[in-house]
Amino acid sequence: MIHPITRRKILVAGGAGATAAALGGLVAAGSQTARSAPSASQDAAVLGFILGVERIEAGFYAAVARTGALTGELAEFVTVVGGHEREHVTFLEQALGSAAPTAPPFTADVVAVAGDPQRFVRTAAALEDAVVAAYNGQAANLRPETLAKAATIVSVEARHAAWIRRIIGQPIGYPTKWDLPAPTDLNRALGKGDVLAQVASTGFITG
Repeated sequence: MIHPITRRKILVAGGAGATAAALGGLVAAGSQTARSAPSASQDAAVLGFILGVERIEAGFYAAVARTGALTGELAEFVTVVGGHEREHVTFLEQALGSAAPTAPPFTADVVAVAGDPQRFVRTAAALEDAVVAAYNGQAANLRPETLAKAATIVSVEARHAAWIRRIIGQPIGYPTKWDLPAPTDLNRALGKGDVLAQVASTGFITG
């Protein structure tokens, strides 16, 4: 049985559960991202949210690795990308310093996901796409110096998304353009609500 991670827990992972007031008008309900003048406090709110999504990725890959169920390139992907995600988490925690929210425990049981390679690649692709879209959706809310730092991460996340899409194309073909390594000329930008919905759509997160 997969233990659910609720959307509330994702919000807490990024500090939003405890700092909803601080987020203020940063992200409007649904897919629209509110725009306001970038500031240090807004940088912290945005990076706190991004940190929550990165923690979900890092926890997912670590849990999958512990099952030992995947082999070949999928196992390599989990090892390499999982290592990157841990570094991203560390980078963001250091950037936030004392403003970094406390990380809640990651308790999802991913045995079912890891035991089904096609389900794993779909889940990984959804997570990688979500984090790229999250960065894109919040870019305009960051000060230039913070955006420059975030850009060093999002470019790597885009490579992760391309890699897992290439793997998807090997065993099951390209059902739609979204399964291509580079499906569009521009990456999507999603607001906070849509990012959470996409992460939740992976199936091991509910609520």
